[in-house]
Amino acid sequence: MWRRIFFAMTIWPAFAAPAGAYVAYVSNEKSNTVSVIDTESWTVTKTIKVGQRPRGIEFTKDGKSVLVAVGDDDTIQIIDVATQQIVDTLPSGPDPELFVQDAAGKILYVANENDNTVTIIDIARRARLGEVQVGVEPEGMAISPDGKILINTSETTNMAHFIDTATRQIVANVLVDGRPRFAEFKRDNSELWVSAEIGGTITIIDPTERKATGKINFAIPGLRREAIQPVGIGMTRDGKTAFVALGPANRIAVVDATSHQVTKYLLVGQRVWHMAFTPDEKYLLVTNGVSNDVSVIDVAALKVIKTIQVGELPWGITIAPQ
Repeated sequence: MWRRIFFAMTIWPAFAAPAGAYVAYVSNEKSNTVSVIDTESWTVTKTIKVGQRPRGIEFTKDGKSVLVAVGDDDTIQIIDVATQQIVDTLPSGPDPELFVQDAAGKILYVANENDNTVTIIDIARRARLGEVQVGVEPEGMAISPDGKILINTSETTNMAHFIDTATRQIVANVLVDGRPRFAEFKRDNSELWVSAEIGGTITIIDPTERKATGKINFAIPGLRREAIQPVGIGMTRDGKTAFVALGPANRIAVVDATSHQVTKYLLVGQRVWHMAFTPDEKYLLVTNGVSNDVSVIDVAALKVIKTIQVGELPWGITIAPQ
């Protein structure tokens, strides 16, 4: 124990270790692995071999398992957290990419990129319950705070599809900018944010009216607009601050989520992709695909405090729920 404390003090004098240690799992798209990160030591403690092309990754609501979409194997693998071993699979359909669970953690909604569908899965029974036909190349997935509306974004159709979770029917389509990759609700259901990688914007949507109400644009001195490609979005629970991954711009944009104004850009690794908060929201971890690492951001200080080397092409990240 004393050795650990001394190591932390000598190597990272600028910040203290988290009061509560959490575990993060990172999907490495090219090396076909998942890296396990301890947030007390900020080190990789294990590398788990998984299927081909892992991307979407998420803890189950009970925190006992990690789900990882292995796109080239056309399935979702289940990692048991206690043993850190693959124990089962879910019938996802072809080329699963991103997915989202309902609030109870019983139903999984999966974007299947190759056949333009959202697959619905009963997690406990490992059974497919049905599917919804959506636009071309579905990716982004989000569920409204009340659980009544599922959002899917289609990269080629350039739409956010509103799906009624009770009827499993599309009830609205909202046009957004080019190549939408991710969707995120504010927790009070007042706004839906959709990132457009090629469009270079975030579209703000009124979830009740189901129409676009505004856009967030980004500008970084010295970078061409084409290099700024928004992908992942992370929003604090209070809905006041959002973080947007800008891909090959190698920056995280800090956005005032009330005024929709960018307040700061944080330089991270190369081709930043997705992100996850620690449950206490003290830290934000982001995956950098080309530099093969994870950047750790101190949320209060708005400062990158650590870089952790992981596998090849880190894509998604999830952190154990509290």
